[in-house]
Amino acid sequence: MPVPAALEPIASAASVVKRFPGGAAPALNGVSMTVEAGRITGLVGPDGAGKTTLIRILAGLLHADEGEVAILGHKPIEMLDQLGYMPQRFGLYEDLTVRQNLDLYAELRALPEEDKEETFSRLLRFTDLARFQDRLAGKLSGGMKQKLGLACTLVRTPRLMLLDEPGVGVDPISRRELWAMVQDLTDEGIGILWSTAYLDEAEKCDRVYLLNEGKLLFDGPPGELTDRAEGRVIQLTGFGEARRPFLSRTLDRPDIIDGTIQGRSLRLLLRDGSPVPEPASFEAGAGTRIAKGQPRFEDGFIEILGGGPKGTSALAENYRVIPPSDRPAIEAKGLTKRFGDFVAARDMDFAIPQGQIYGLLGPNGAGKSTTFKMLCGLLSPSGGQGAVAGNDLRHSAAEARASLGYMAQKFSLYGELSVGQNLDFFAGAYNLRRPDARRAKDAMCEIFDLGDKLNMNAGELPLGFKQRLALAAAVMHQPPVLFLDEPTSGVDPVTRRMFWTHINGLVEKGVTVLVTTHFMDEAEYCDDVSLIYRGEQIATGTPDALKEQAVTLTESDDPTMEDAFVALIEESDRRREADERDAA
Repeated sequence: MPVPAALEPIASAASVVKRFPGGAAPALNGVSMTVEAGRITGLVGPDGAGKTTLIRILAGLLHADEGEVAILGHKPIEMLDQLGYMPQRFGLYEDLTVRQNLDLYAELRALPEEDKEETFSRLLRFTDLARFQDRLAGKLSGGMKQKLGLACTLVRTPRLMLLDEPGVGVDPISRRELWAMVQDLTDEGIGILWSTAYLDEAEKCDRVYLLNEGKLLFDGPPGELTDRAEGRVIQLTGFGEARRPFLSRTLDRPDIIDGTIQGRSLRLLLRDGSPVPEPASFEAGAGTRIAKGQPRFEDGFIEILGGGPKGTSALAENYRVIPPSDRPAIEAKGLTKRFGDFVAARDMDFAIPQGQIYGLLGPNGAGKSTTFKMLCGLLSPSGGQGAVAGNDLRHSAAEARASLGYMAQKFSLYGELSVGQNLDFFAGAYNLRRPDARRAKDAMCEIFDLGDKLNMNAGELPLGFKQRLALAAAVMHQPPVLFLDEPTSGVDPVTRRMFWTHINGLVEKGVTVLVTTHFMDEAEYCDDVSLIYRGEQIATGTPDALKEQAVTLTESDDPTMEDAFVALIEESDRRREADERDAA
């Protein structure tokens, strides 16, 4: 009896083993999996789990040391015309236009000349890039680059698509658009393997494979992993303590293996076998209440990996206490940046008190990083004023830079230098004396688990370790202000929680943090946020205040931060369109 088309195996791996020279353990250790036609198969796991290695083997770019790999029953190298591969690092030529990139991929895939115009027209319409054909790929936003990458893989319609973390660095709206586009492809019978660090995406897959340290820990529908946390998720409300220190203290309890902030509540995951605790056991006041919470795929993911980090930050314990000040730690007054006729950021206004976290949210290309760079002294404002730790950017730029730590969106590391050399360089850049530099380097290696990687080139590190090194470099001089530009982009939930454990701990020491993020659950950790769109602040307030604004714009009485993000941007577009109609 023939296999139904929707369940036809497109790709398979059987007991695959892959070793790399110098590796203490195999990158893949006996991994088996199947990708079916017309379905989205998710590949998830922590950084360094082996996801990219497996995708490259399926793409024919690497050979397995042991095991069998097949695409439509043949070796991958024999079926290259039947697969599309979108690598984690854009396979685009940034000095070519959108159209030129499509032309190049059409040549590489031997697309007949007579089919080009019809194919390009269809792909440009599908990705909504028709208006940007003449724009250089390097000038596209992150979301638009991903759409172009997807279009290039579809120049000749494949039977199998291998997508290696296509949502990395992409805002929630662009991620939703990418997901919808890929779902449309499955309707055509294309099999999709989607590697992702976003577990809400994994939850939508038909089947999920969870890797860790090269081993397969789970294989099945995502709901099966979610069910492992059934009855173990609780919502804690009414506590009298500040949210961040209370979360840190709560995570140190032996019966709690994970926890996050949601508005004025904590969402906690109990250790398997632990009873629901009594509210009084949290010692947070008589108003403390506990309610049952709904499990998510992320809970099962965290649980199968052994739980998240504890609440106490070794970085914060090693950090100095920042002397209190009545002045705003970071201030922007009408801060504006123009590039010719284009206004990248217009009239940015906010004042951040010491010891708070302020979030800048917005789609790719909204103006967040431009605002960051102005406040860091890396871009000269076209108008307005800015100050950091009381130092005016116009008159005391050097003093302002010395008082901050900056973790850039595009790693502020030197890829050809080793981990140790990067730490030495930044210690020198921050004018640390030799004994202080040595102590800081030793502390960073211990806190961020970098000791066995000191001689490895930074450019060869897995993504999560690159992020750890970038944060370590930014805090070596223990500055009073931290600028974190998408510090957790692309890393897995366990590593993200570790970062936020450190950030929350530093804030308790008096550090002030300005952060951008595309993870809307991370915005819940902020005291205040600004939603930036098309270079302007369209909404400002606490995370709860922004969600309250979104209640009237959505059909939900309890919208998430992502719901609020999407609804407020769509409302801004409607107002803009109405204003343009009125002006006409």
